[in-house]
Amino acid sequence: MTDWAVVPKTELHLHIEGAAPPDFIRMLAAEKNVDLSGIFKDDGSYVWKDFAEFLRTYEAACSVLQTPDDFRRLTEAVLDVSAAHGVVYTEMFLSPDFCGGGDLEAWKDYLAAMTVGAKNGKAKHGIETRFISTCIRHFGPEKAEQTAKITAATAGGLLTGFGMGGEERHLQASDFGKAFAIAGDAGLALTSHAGEICGADSVRETLDSLKVTRIGHGVRAIEDADLVARLAEEQIVLEVCPGSNISLDVFAKWSDHPIAKLRDAGVPVTVSTDDPPYFYTDMTREYCKLHETFGWDLADFQATNRTAMNGAFCDDTTRKRVMAKFE
Repeated sequence: MTDWAVVPKTELHLHIEGAAPPDFIRMLAAEKNVDLSGIFKDDGSYVWKDFAEFLRTYEAACSVLQTPDDFRRLTEAVLDVSAAHGVVYTEMFLSPDFCGGGDLEAWKDYLAAMTVGAKNGKAKHGIETRFISTCIRHFGPEKAEQTAKITAATAGGLLTGFGMGGEERHLQASDFGKAFAIAGDAGLALTSHAGEICGADSVRETLDSLKVTRIGHGVRAIEDADLVARLAEEQIVLEVCPGSNISLDVFAKWSDHPIAKLRDAGVPVTVSTDDPPYFYTDMTREYCKLHETFGWDLADFQATNRTAMNGAFCDDTTRKRVMAKFE
């Protein structure tokens, strides 16, 4: 029987704050004398029952992340967990709005600290990290353009991508075209959340308006056969997070999840965990469930990881070096 924990993996969709291990957040809270006892279960995991409570728990946990060095330590803690589950290449979503409050000079300090954390993680585990700066959809287009300018001013090094998260039901993707154009002109690769909470039209509009090469989630594209065909034809990479989708009731159970149907239709699908400790998952569990539910074997996962690396926001030298680990 395959030990899925040791299989080399690529992860493209991971929110740095959402990946914060509960033990790490409790440690920071103790250091800062902040009482966060209400957000943890007896077993130490995060507690939430619905989306509103998830957001409250998430916000409370993030409240102890206050300085660049907190984020340096967070980066290292997240990479420790990723490496323990076989991840050899990861991309993390960061936000200048949360790291420095949208101020360029403050963001530079946070980015520098997280870069040190990533380099320490590489020295310790051999894991490669790249960063994707994100604007927050429900903060509006003007704020997104400011975030794009800050990102463009600091592009390079490990910061290789720009994306958008936040409330998918807020505004239209086309409202953020200028922000994405600013980031694209700076040489940043582009992705955006779509087709998670909203349906296939959200994916289509994102493709038409934002010139992305990847879609975060994108799973509700399955509701439109023409869109599925387009994703396959244009080879738009989907950053699929099955465990997250099921925890948030996008789909009721694993057997309902469309990842296998999308892949069989020729859509480039990848596997990620989104906000893993909140959704009680990790990359090993994702692989185990995909194996149990759809019969995916080592060859399937190697192919999925090659797909992920082909879509990764990194240089070709790094891409080839990581790809060799899947042979």
